Amino acid sequence: MMGRKLLLLSVVLGLIAGTAGLLGYLRAHQKLGRPGVKVVSEPIYDPDKKIAGTNSVYLPERVLDYSSQPAPVTQVELNWLPHDTTYGRRHYRAPDDFEILVSVVLMGRDRTSIHKPQYCLTGQGWRIDQSEKITVPMQRPAPYDLPVMKLTATHMSEMPNGEKVRTRGIYVYWFVADNELTADHFQRMWWMARDLILTGTLQRWAYVSGFSVCHPGQEQATYERMKRFMAAAVPEFQLTRGAP
Repeated sequence: MMGRKLLLLSVVLGLIAGTAGLLGYLRAHQKLGRPGVKVVSEPIYDPDKKIAGTNSVYLPERVLDYSSQPAPVTQVELNWLPHDTTYGRRHYRAPDDFEILVSVVLMGRDRTSIHKPQYCLTGQGWRIDQSEKITVPMQRPAPYDLPVMKLTATHMSEMPNGEKVRTRGIYVYWFVADNELTADHFQRMWWMARDLILTGTLQRWAYVSGFSVCHPGQEQATYERMKRFMAAAVPEFQLTRGAP
């Protein structure tokens, strides 16, 4: 009995040592993949208008009839995400005041830049009511379907007079790397591990999202406007496309 326990312990210790050795080897020999989004030498700022990074992910200034303003990177992100994270963020507004916030978070050598998107939304006081895997038809640079995760959420706020106000939010996101595209967080993690083991390449995954708020009952109309916006905007900054 004692001999069997010692054998089992030796096997477990061997597996741990082997895994540690493999991870150490991969870390020492890995090469960084190319991003699937455009990176430009333009600064991005924090809420105090201080430079948060000298490079940023490119987002177009105008899309369709939308104008835009750069949006800051939050202090929470700067405090918690790795220093080699690259950001892109713009607040778009249509002539009728319809708004979309577009955000891109691009990892560097530290893979913890990208996390499960649901944490961001719930951390800001939103309750996720529905999650849907859908696709957005793209025509440029060639026809393909962009896979996205669509979240429909609710936020409750209180007015100074005590009145409760219910707001709805439509949040869409996906992940993109060099020639890789998915809306599934766990598939992204699997592909990242696969590429690292098989090719020694740590892919630079980017997490792309769009967010709009609306009144209850306007959710579908809001999403339709977001879909048209994404079809026009994504080809301007994303280098990877899906299969025809």
